[in-house]
Amino acid sequence: MREFSRTDRVAQQIQKEIAVILQREIKDPRLGMVTVSAVEVSRDLSYAKIFITVFNTQDEDAAKQSAKVLNEATGYIRSLLGKRIRARIMPELKFVVDNSLMEGMRISNLVDSIIREDNAKHVDEDVESVDAADISDSEEGTEHVDDTDSEEGTDTDGKAQ
Repeated sequence: MREFSRTDRVAQQIQKEIAVILQREIKDPRLGMVTVSAVEVSRDLSYAKIFITVFNTQDEDAAKQSAKVLNEATGYIRSLLGKRIRARIMPELKFVVDNSLMEGMRISNLVDSIIREDNAKHVDEDVESVDAADISDSEEGTEHVDDTDSEEGTDTDGKAQ
């Protein structure tokens, strides 16, 4: 029994080769820092959907522009891929922006900010409760005199004066 299907092995090989092609062969200035995050290949190996992540950009328009540039260059990329991979059928390539990394970072930042707010709220509550305890202790100290050791007619050792 095989651990991976043929489509999984082909997808993995395509991912490796396209990553190298994007790094070394494609010299388009409109293309940002692009990595291949995943590749899905159809069962008959005729289509490949390549998920890309664009770094150093916060807006989706730049990422979509990079995907558009790569989709315009699919013929060239496919020919380079055909020279590197020996396959009877070279799948048609379609580049798609993968937002999962950016979405994960956004959610992580939201969770971090909520934790910070929650910690700040707890610190404020602790400070308020300590202040309230200090105030009540100081009020008790001014009104109430602790006279357990100081009875009249005796000093602190309990001896008569």
